[in-house]
Amino acid sequence: MKILKDILYKSGIEEVSGSTSVIIQSICFDSRKVDAGSLFIAVRGIKNDGHIFINDVIAKGAIAIICEELPSEIKEGITYVRVRDAAISLAHVSSNFFDNPSTKLKLIGVTGTNGKTTTVTLLHSLFSKLGFKAGLLSTVRNLIIDTEVTATHTTPDPLQLNLLLAKMVELGCVYCFMEVSSHAVVQHRITGLQFAGGVFTNITRDHLDYHKTFDEYIRAKKGFFDILDENSFALVNADDRNHKIMVQNTKATIKTYSMKSVSDYKVRIIENNFAGLLLSIDNQDVLCRLVGSFNAYNLLAVYATSLLLQEDKLLVLTALSSLTAPEGRFQYITSANGVIGIVDYAHTPDALENVLLTIKDIRTGNEQVITVIGCGGDRDAGKRPQMAAIACENSDKVVLTSDNPRSEDPAEIIAEMQKGVPPQHYRKTLSIADRKEAIRTACALAKSGDIILLAGKGHEKYQEIKGVKYPFDDLEVLEESFQLI
Repeated sequence: MKILKDILYKSGIEEVSGSTSVIIQSICFDSRKVDAGSLFIAVRGIKNDGHIFINDVIAKGAIAIICEELPSEIKEGITYVRVRDAAISLAHVSSNFFDNPSTKLKLIGVTGTNGKTTTVTLLHSLFSKLGFKAGLLSTVRNLIIDTEVTATHTTPDPLQLNLLLAKMVELGCVYCFMEVSSHAVVQHRITGLQFAGGVFTNITRDHLDYHKTFDEYIRAKKGFFDILDENSFALVNADDRNHKIMVQNTKATIKTYSMKSVSDYKVRIIENNFAGLLLSIDNQDVLCRLVGSFNAYNLLAVYATSLLLQEDKLLVLTALSSLTAPEGRFQYITSANGVIGIVDYAHTPDALENVLLTIKDIRTGNEQVITVIGCGGDRDAGKRPQMAAIACENSDKVVLTSDNPRSEDPAEIIAEMQKGVPPQHYRKTLSIADRKEAIRTACALAKSGDIILLAGKGHEKYQEIKGVKYPFDDLEVLEESFQLI
């Protein structure tokens, strides 16, 4: 519990009605979770405006309200705090309520279109191997040391985020490594947090259903680096053409990493095969268990971050060699008759191309590459034909199928993908809306030595159709299908 006036710092107060000396038992911005002694923050969301629930939450026991507009009826005994932006207030008040946990550990944020999950997961694994207690906040899972907490968003809401950070501090975590999504930046989920450093992996087309334009998407990512202070570092991929934009207004110390450009930290690929990568990192050879040039970048980002956090170079390289990829990131198995199946989360044009080019680098040329690919519903429709075109250009056979259709008709999503299939590739393309049947068909088409890529869902254990999440695991279906060939 906290006294209201003690948690209003930086909340943007414009007007107060009532006493700020009341004791707050909990903070809520979801009216369904309000109980006696709650502070309710009326946030304007995409679907709902919290202001319409003010009278309801008072009836449930809320004793204080933060809002952007005072209601027409001011109830006696209730404290109202009018602020400029309730979403910003939620972030600061949440941080204050939990005693600003981000200031009590070293918080590292990783942003970019691709590579966020792999980078933060590798960082958590590496620092755990170095003997530190660390937290992880990612798309795949949230960890407090080695205890898992269910992940529902790439970046949790401010209340949940500060609660998790507070638990990490309580249990002695020295570090927390978290993904920072573009949504989290513009929705102020990370506002009020103190970061020891930020990492930029890359930026390509994604989330244009939300951000509308690529420039707006870039500005959202850049917003993360804008909030870093002079005591932090900003580590950016110098091979990405937009890396300078990311840090043009940051106060942080800027450092760069690359494979091709002049930079502070360099990597070179010596060998790349299914056994892993042999890399030269800052002129030191290291054998890693991850596959592909995109993972060479991720590993370099992890290495550079570790050195910026003052860790020993030799110890870091030694630990780096033992790390494995997160679930659903270039995760592969081999059937009894020698067919290789790869499950990967690639759901953007750039990520799909990276995975297929990695396969191209590894393959001998005598085998087929069969790609099973879908696109999510209620998301950026413009990338659907692009995804199909990339799959066709880099595969011997392509099966267009369903991903998470959500509220859309899978057949219509596939029809939009088909628009990107060049005429010369019509004969090698199949369309099968049922994802399980699509995977089984790909396995039936494969011969010994062939490579099957299941792209788009990766670690996900469900398929979302018409608002319902049905159990579905690409790897599990692949293993079952391998038993049939």
